[in-house]
Amino acid sequence: MVAIFVDEPHRLRISEAASSGAAAPGEVLIRVQRAGICGSDLHILHGSNPFARYPRVIGHEFAGVVEALGAGASALAVGQRVVVDPVVACGHCYPCRIGRSNVCGTLEVFGVHRDGGFRDRLVVPARNCVPVPDGVPIDVAALAEPLSIAANVLARTGIEANDSVLIYGAGTVGLTVLQVAKLHGARCLVADIDPARLERARAFGADATIDSSNDDVPSRVAAEHDGLGPSLVIDGAGVPALLAEACRVASPAGRIGILGFSPAPCAVSQQEIVKKELALFGSRLNRALLPQVMDWLASGQLKPAAMITQTFAARDARDAFDLIERHPERTVKVQLDFAD
Repeated sequence: MVAIFVDEPHRLRISEAASSGAAAPGEVLIRVQRAGICGSDLHILHGSNPFARYPRVIGHEFAGVVEALGAGASALAVGQRVVVDPVVACGHCYPCRIGRSNVCGTLEVFGVHRDGGFRDRLVVPARNCVPVPDGVPIDVAALAEPLSIAANVLARTGIEANDSVLIYGAGTVGLTVLQVAKLHGARCLVADIDPARLERARAFGADATIDSSNDDVPSRVAAEHDGLGPSLVIDGAGVPALLAEACRVASPAGRIGILGFSPAPCAVSQQEIVKKELALFGSRLNRALLPQVMDWLASGQLKPAAMITQTFAARDARDAFDLIERHPERTVKVQLDFAD
């Protein structure tokens, strides 16, 4: 029995899992099998996530098996494989009423506001469980949550097959955005400073890659849409300064999706936004999109397994975190195995 805590910033603790308790009405007990380490888990570890409360069992990308049902959870069955949507919303505030539960006024996220999935067992609301179809491996199922982040930002910005999409960053976020954008038929250009990451982007279908440490991104994308620039720009790198460049390179009537959480200000020209009538979209988490992602995985429209670059036993989580921090060029998605 293992649980992975961040007791306070910079203090990771691996210990015996505390009792998860019984499933109350509307809840289920999950035995976690596979969980992915996200950049936000690192931010919690280092005290740079503004929403985390300590001490905290981290982890919000996880999949497993239903072990017990609370009253009223009859839509699920004991032994059923599920992936858990980490977004817990009230269901009745203004954002929830208009279908934006991911920015609920009392939003809680597993692994951030409440204890998460880096432990053998936990109780979750039954409504947050999405069945994993036969044929989808459990490690791939655990990728559904990061893919849902991409699905959300592209739904917010209105992805179309005739879009030319510039994606800043070829890390986990950029690669998930790339895959979902290609699923919709869009042309995708990916910019990053790491040649190894750009090579991975090409393997996942990027139409063009730009080494932004050597190439000038604006000049490389200027020819898109008959010289107007990309119609859609996604900041998958979380660098505030990129927003100003995104406004400069985007086509008139273009859209820009922002995923980063940095509080740092950036200089953006109001004139540029108004002149082109650009639309800027913030995107946070996902709004109940895991069922759609699971359909894409089951049908083979998304094939993200190559994103999983390393798997560690859950008890070796400290080694997994060390690898990500010391050798980020070697990792895309590192997962923890709780099944052994």
